[in-house]
Amino acid sequence: MKFIDEARIEVVAGDGGNGVASFCREKFRPFGGPDGGDGGRGGSIRAVADRNVNTLVDYRFARLHKARNGENGRGADCYGKGADDVILRMPVGTLIIDEVSGEVIADLTEHGQEALLARGGEGGWGNIHFKTSTNRAPRQKSDGKEGERRELRLELKVLADVGLLGMPNAGKSTFISAVSNARPKIADYPFTTLHPNLGVVRVSHEKSFVIADIPGLIEGAAEGAGLGIQFLRHLQRTSLLLHIVDLAPFDANVDPVKDAKALVQELRKYDESLYQKPRWLVLNKVDVIPEADRAKLVKDFKKRFGWKGPVFEISALTREGCQELVMEIYNHIAAKREQEQRQVQTPGMAEDARVISSIDPDDPRFKSVE
Repeated sequence: MKFIDEARIEVVAGDGGNGVASFCREKFRPFGGPDGGDGGRGGSIRAVADRNVNTLVDYRFARLHKARNGENGRGADCYGKGADDVILRMPVGTLIIDEVSGEVIADLTEHGQEALLARGGEGGWGNIHFKTSTNRAPRQKSDGKEGERRELRLELKVLADVGLLGMPNAGKSTFISAVSNARPKIADYPFTTLHPNLGVVRVSHEKSFVIADIPGLIEGAAEGAGLGIQFLRHLQRTSLLLHIVDLAPFDANVDPVKDAKALVQELRKYDESLYQKPRWLVLNKVDVIPEADRAKLVKDFKKRFGWKGPVFEISALTREGCQELVMEIYNHIAAKREQEQRQVQTPGMAEDARVISSIDPDDPRFKSVE
């Protein structure tokens, strides 16, 4: 199946049915009174997050989604039937944006989460609602309301804990295949990865995290060079970025430091918040470097790159250093999850702390009575 992570659709909810003006004409009831029923409600358009859907490819080719109109009312107090809602199943991680106003309508981050995209029109009233003590034969009725119509932009942002950054052929696909269950395409030419790959890394039976690999970036990606920066949106939900660098490129004219700096600049051009995310430096392909020269080469790289964060030396091919890196990643993610859980469980503690810290100990109201 072709991977599609962006689509534009139009949703049209159904119109409400019209009310009707009718009068009872039964035998022995010459003045039976009004009996016009209401119109039915128009169908709405709803989106539901489904973990069994992995791509927006269905919405690339089917762009118009329209619900049915409600039925008109009839005489004899018969109300029109309401139309069924249209359910659009989308991948977990889909962001739904109004194309005209730019409003974020929904962010589907959990399986089964539902969002209303376009509300169906309410049915009109029949003349049965207009009768009064002074108006016993009303001929008034109301038409059904129009359903909402919207043009929407769908963006899929994969849900992952860790994202991989790197130039083409840096070894990202080899790394994700070495530590997870993902089996991406691996070859000795650039841009073998054409769409994001997700892999589940299992540290133990009950401990795991999700890692995402995106196509490589090159200098000028913000201007559309290579595959551009269109896939960087998939890293916006991650809590940690791994910047993978090919420390021993085959081409002697390639400078790993220059490439690493260029990638960081492209990241910053795309999104400052993504640039500010925790980022670790992973120096790959150390297996082809003589052990005697490795320490000097790593030190020189860090000095020229100006890097002061965590650095890991690995070989994705031989899996040297991969297990240690996986454990460090899991510890980082577990600590972040625990911190977020504490904040959810005790949302008022920070406010209470601020109130207590603002109390003046010399205030006579808080002095003990002897």
